[in-house]
Amino acid sequence: MSPLALHGGKPVRTQRFPAHNFIGQEEKSAVLRVLDSGILSQFLGTWHEDFYGGKAVRELEAAWAEFVHVKHAVSVNSAASGLLAAVGAAGIGPGDEVIVPPYTMSATATAIVNYGGVPVFADIQADTFCLNPESIRQKITSRTKAIMVVHLFGHPADMDEIIFLAHEHGLIVIEDAAQAPGAIYKHRPVGSLGDMTVFSLNYHKHIHSGEGGVVSTGSDHFAERLQLIRNHGESVVEGKGVKDLVNTFGFNLRMTEVTAAIALEQLRKLPRLLDQRIANADFLSKHLGALPGIQAPVVRAKCKHVYYVQPFLFDEPKVGVPRDRFIEAVNAELPTAEDRDEPLLSAGYQKPLYMLPMYQQQLAFGKSGFPFRSPHYQGKVDYHKGICPVTEAVEENRMMLSEYMRPPSTLKDMQDVVTAFVKVYEQRKSLAETAAV
Repeated sequence: MSPLALHGGKPVRTQRFPAHNFIGQEEKSAVLRVLDSGILSQFLGTWHEDFYGGKAVRELEAAWAEFVHVKHAVSVNSAASGLLAAVGAAGIGPGDEVIVPPYTMSATATAIVNYGGVPVFADIQADTFCLNPESIRQKITSRTKAIMVVHLFGHPADMDEIIFLAHEHGLIVIEDAAQAPGAIYKHRPVGSLGDMTVFSLNYHKHIHSGEGGVVSTGSDHFAERLQLIRNHGESVVEGKGVKDLVNTFGFNLRMTEVTAAIALEQLRKLPRLLDQRIANADFLSKHLGALPGIQAPVVRAKCKHVYYVQPFLFDEPKVGVPRDRFIEAVNAELPTAEDRDEPLLSAGYQKPLYMLPMYQQQLAFGKSGFPFRSPHYQGKVDYHKGICPVTEAVEENRMMLSEYMRPPSTLKDMQDVVTAFVKVYEQRKSLAETAAV
């Protein structure tokens, strides 16, 4: 075997991996139909038939609701907007607590802050990286109003236990499924489990429309609230006959007809794209997970993992090389993709949210400390390092995230990935020696 590329040897592969781009003729034709219609958006922020948007928006919403087996889907201009609307629809306000994982994108928690609620961070499970129900139980107080679940990396959270806790304490369950379209939990699609589920159509997700999002719900009540918040509800409630005005004031969170037309074509492609993504991930899990000290992602019984990214756990004492050094060596053996500048293998995901300055200093709105310190909030939230030890250990020492499984890469491409990992692994002793110098 040739020396490691990091040590001047020949890399396993020089040709870049293919771009993750599935915008094709279907999307182009759909956009042209919208352009030819002359109606690029059909929302009106008053009580009118067009309060619900135009043809393409309604078609996308109907198709998405059918896809996840629920009654309603409400489109928005981003998943962050969807999270904001879902928190508002749940009736969250100043002084309320919402339990959320710290291992997620920042918008999951800031959606809570935007309504004056206080995020309370519960720890994750060490295998799925989703909320640990036992940690949730320990965090519930009389001020808790909801649980924000994140189906991180594409594997569903432990929803039976979480929904049981929610029913036991009268809590609303909001799911952040930005990374999990098409995921399955015990034969049920993610999007049909909690009270509201938020999906993303951001450009680097499984499917995309540039920006965009969809919120699914089986509840007429929550669907109406989502629609009011999406589209200037304060101007609509009187004509619509809405009596409960809590959190019904709205924003412009609306999706355009062009965006909806693209998203609908992308949704039609999703099953095929997931099949290829899962096949690639399964191949990598089988071969890379056979290397002692590299743990492939868990897929629990009756669940479908859709691999937004593929998380591997690295055990430095077993491998004998620091995680970051091992990743550096693999990245020297393999190029990135045609649509990327960054490598397709990275160390960690992101530091726990509670370590961000906003939480450490408890400053969000103005200088007074609202919502963390205000007359409305009777609790005392804890954001010190150490509150979620599993999250911290996974991020700081163990997490490796792979994006090699992205379609249209094939199993032949995955073999190059395996070859590179094995090459680095077999020469890990020399790698460790150079790391120590």
